[in-house]
Amino acid sequence: MTQPKPLNWTPAPGIGYNVIRRGDGGMTLTFTDLSDATLNHWHEFALEHLLEADRRTRNLYDLRAVKEIPEKAIRMAVDANSDPSARNIRVAVVVADQSVVDSIMSIASLALPESASAMKIFTDINEAEAWLARSLDQIS
Repeated sequence: MTQPKPLNWTPAPGIGYNVIRRGDGGMTLTFTDLSDATLNHWHEFALEHLLEADRRTRNLYDLRAVKEIPEKAIRMAVDANSDPSARNIRVAVVVADQSVVDSIMSIASLALPESASAMKIFTDINEAEAWLARSLDQIS
């Protein structure tokens, strides 16, 4: 069995998210705030990981603790998700409720050129985990 890829994430003061390696080799990112410091730290971390994306990966973004997602955060996520290196990544995003999903979709639909990764937004973490657990060739 191959060794899991190093996480290369270090907590920093003033950022509102943490990252752990998933059993399937992907990452779970849990956010508690979307301040500028958090967004900038995450964006740099995400782009560094995309440079090293060499195999199919499943990532879970848990944003349930964040009640409102600013447009800036959505645009930064669209930017990272549009990188061609994201093509090997399946991303499940879990948010607090349907109103947050609607807000994300209204902004993302205006900003989203073409998504490189397979991404789906959920309000139930168990549904997100079930979707991530599906075979990587089953995207829908």
